[in-house]
Amino acid sequence: MDKPAQPIIIKKVKKAGHAHHGGAWKIAYADFVTAMMAFFLLMWLISMTTQEQKNGLAEYFAPTALSASTSGAGGILMGTALDKSGNKSSVPRDAAIGSAKQEDGARPTGSGRASDREVNRPAANVQANHSAIASLRQALQKLPEITELSRNIVIEQTKEGVTVSLVDEDGRSMFPEGSVQPYQHTRLVLEAIAPTLRRLPNRLSVTGHTAAARPGSVRAVEPWGLTTGRALAVREILSGAGLPSDHFDSVVGRGDTEPVFPDNPYLSPNRRVTILLLNAEPPLPPNILR
Repeated sequence: MDKPAQPIIIKKVKKAGHAHHGGAWKIAYADFVTAMMAFFLLMWLISMTTQEQKNGLAEYFAPTALSASTSGAGGILMGTALDKSGNKSSVPRDAAIGSAKQEDGARPTGSGRASDREVNRPAANVQANHSAIASLRQALQKLPEITELSRNIVIEQTKEGVTVSLVDEDGRSMFPEGSVQPYQHTRLVLEAIAPTLRRLPNRLSVTGHTAAARPGSVRAVEPWGLTTGRALAVREILSGAGLPSDHFDSVVGRGDTEPVFPDNPYLSPNRRVTILLLNAEPPLPPNILR
């Protein structure tokens, strides 16, 4: 008996496409790549800028809405005082006043107002020094050679005031070796900042420095005479550019006694001439005794 023919069943499987996931991952990936690019660009910029340029950027983005003097509990700083960096401090006002008194030392004053004047003086100097630094940098930006000399001109704030240092670097010097007369580009820098220095009330102290002689080498010029001569040359150029003589407080040469890098006094940046804008003393009321 023949078996009945079994029907052939053909099963067709229809493959459905994957569900649409959207393009959100593409946006997230693009944001990640952009962030990484910005991060590496920031690292590159940090490695390529000098300390003086970093200080300039920090001052440019520093908050300007904060008061430059101490404030009471109801003031803009909510009972806090400004520290030396110029930013808002978490130290209470009384503690800041006590710290300032300790730094200034025990000085006899004629009244309590004189004590307040001593506390407020550093904050006023900081504000004036920031303005002086900005004016000096603006004057130097007009020079087309400023890009090449950016590492040779260091402007910074110190405890005594604002310093403008003309520094030698490997491959570029501000003075010829063994000479007290500067290069032409150094003269242009001094002539560019002279009008700004004339407008500022600060008295100036010009100091010459040089690097130490390496062991076994022979100096062509005695360091004390060299540094003093360079400081005098800077003073003469500033005076010739219109800076009055009564603006100068001192002009001295330090030889190789004050290197920037004490661990390596032979480096070329130790050869420099520094112009210090001394912190101005505020005028005293006639009824206040020192």
